[in-house]
Amino acid sequence: MGSSGGSSEHFLRQLSSSDGGGALQQEWECGLGGGSRRGSRRWSRKKARARGHRRGGGFCRAEEAAAAGRKRVMVVVDQSSGAKHAMMWALTHVASKGDFLTLLHVLPPQSGSGGGRGGGVDASALANSLGALCKACKPEVEVEALVIQGPKLSTVLSQVKKLEASVLVLSQRKPSPFCCFMRSSGEAFVEECISRAECLTLAVRRQSKGVGGYLISTRWQKNFWLLA
Repeated sequence: MGSSGGSSEHFLRQLSSSDGGGALQQEWECGLGGGSRRGSRRWSRKKARARGHRRGGGFCRAEEAAAAGRKRVMVVVDQSSGAKHAMMWALTHVASKGDFLTLLHVLPPQSGSGGGRGGGVDASALANSLGALCKACKPEVEVEALVIQGPKLSTVLSQVKKLEASVLVLSQRKPSPFCCFMRSSGEAFVEECISRAECLTLAVRRQSKGVGGYLISTRWQKNFWLLA
């Protein structure tokens, strides 16, 4: 994984700017019903905040002052290695101290009764493991994992709007040489998110080991090579 060095910070400042401060108590909410599955898990610092308040409130005042500048970074995750690389890139290059990192896993709409429950359990386990990994790597970022069932594009766009995300990070795959005249469904999804999401949207692909770095696509730049 690349580190959040000066070049990556400068690149991000060119596209979007925001700063922040806060994040270890675990909360879990999960509801089923109405044909949709939705679960969320959040790692926060409520107990630490209470302890700081008892010590004189310095910790709380600093956190409250920084809260106004916090941003929410949303990453669309799944079982692929590319999504994990995009998540770690967002964690190290986009999310700052005190920011919120939302991991969104979208399950396909359920087709038929009784199916998909096992998939929901697997998705929750995946979201939990990825959230725990982020928290272990960067504990100063507040991490939240969401599992929602529904059409992928409309679900992502609605969650960006509902949660007021500042940055959306997606994984992009290497184009297939056999798809010169037709976009794959994954490419179409990424392009639609970039053009329609109500926030800065970054598509990230890790380069091969021999080349290194990442290719970043936005609404204004495509496959910008970032060596970090």
